[in-house]
Amino acid sequence: MKHILTAAAFAMLAAPAHAAPLCDDLGFAGLLAKCNRGDEIAVTLASGKPLGEGPITLQSGAYYEMEITADGSAELALTGPEFFRAIWMDEIVINDIEIRPMAIDSLEFDDAGTAEFSF
Repeated sequence: MKHILTAAAFAMLAAPAHAAPLCDDLGFAGLLAKCNRGDEIAVTLASGKPLGEGPITLQSGAYYEMEITADGSAELALTGPEFFRAIWMDEIVINDIEIRPMAIDSLEFDDAGTAEFSF
């Protein structure tokens, strides 16, 4: 009996996981449709302060925009290679310059400023 339960558990884990988009009518834009966009995420980099007010929950298959603002209190970086490589990044915008990267390791701010990226 134990072997049957173990086999059933592995069979469930082997099944592909699908995430539903935030809306049903995606149209020609597909997953980038306006109705499939999650709430904008705002992150503040400040010396000795938290990045935000609590956890951020993302839904697979949804389109998000994140705005990262540094207050200039120190040279700070936002590092997360595991996260940045696990998402498809549409673009990073810095001073109205659009960058379309394959992947990044971190964003570092030497002075006050804002970077936006969408994924």
